[in-house]
Amino acid sequence: MKILILKPSSLGDVIQALPVLRLLKRHFPSSEIYWWIESRLAGLLEGDPDLTGVVRFERQRWATPLHWPELWRSVLWLRQQRFDWVIDLQCLARSAAIGWLANGDFFVGLDETREGARGFYDVSVPRPEGIPHAVDRYLAVLNRLGVPRHWNFEWLPARPQVATEVMRKWPLARGRWLTVQPGARWPNKRWPVEYFCELTRLLAGRFSEHRFAILGGAEDRPLGEIIARSAPERCLDLTGQLSLAEMVEWIRLSDLMVTNDTGPMHVAAALGKSVVALFGPTDPRRTGPYGQLERTLRLDLPCAPCLKSHCGYAQPFECLRGLKPAVVLEAVEKRLSHC
Repeated sequence: MKILILKPSSLGDVIQALPVLRLLKRHFPSSEIYWWIESRLAGLLEGDPDLTGVVRFERQRWATPLHWPELWRSVLWLRQQRFDWVIDLQCLARSAAIGWLANGDFFVGLDETREGARGFYDVSVPRPEGIPHAVDRYLAVLNRLGVPRHWNFEWLPARPQVATEVMRKWPLARGRWLTVQPGARWPNKRWPVEYFCELTRLLAGRFSEHRFAILGGAEDRPLGEIIARSAPERCLDLTGQLSLAEMVEWIRLSDLMVTNDTGPMHVAAALGKSVVALFGPTDPRRTGPYGQLERTLRLDLPCAPCLKSHCGYAQPFECLRGLKPAVVLEAVEKRLSHC
């Protein structure tokens, strides 16, 4: 059995789709499974024990006609693999077209009614009833393929070499840590940075055994610098310094994460780490930390969740600005009492 999974982005979506890979490999232990993913996220999956290979999608590079021959060579390579199954979990025209061009024996995708993707599939799998979580939407594909669903697998297997490298770079990583994720793709998904600062000061005063690792990409460095100044002797600003694999290992060694609705939140949930997730315009029923939806904090406003990347409410950003640090502190204290 040879299988191609199409899920190029984003970080959180790839994490939430990983149970599909795990269950396919458990059901077909001798199968060869490949994953088509954006090159910037490839480090997340390279070396994964359940994957035979990672197929890089050079999204930015291949947007230029000059590099289309590279894209076509990649498509030809996919065709040469003669996949038995091609599974599209992205469900956009681009991924569906790539899957169709891969010319596998059977092509299945989710019936998301976006960009006409389902027109490429041999079978489109309908969305589960109600308001399904993204993880459950992806897993619905397995029902159609006759693959049993269970949770007898490790969502994100340990990577000892990466963990060793983390300890080499940051020897002080041994100890008790809380991770803080102040960034998010949409500005209106970000809890105010001054609230993160106040929360960090309060936590530093109450939990003397913990330190705070501030996570995020290079674009989050200004946020990391501001938060680190709130308790400089207790904070380690890691924004812009970690590879994806190192980020996973930092979350693995932490006790709890305070986070906006963003990719690292899903990493924490996949690792079984306690999460306090702050939600504004998005719906935790769809994209909250899987298995910990009761640990999301959100205000009950008439506009929320709006599912929009910009705020049109009379009191701008009230869905997160109204969520005060004292409320988050109480939630963190409750979670830490069980750690």
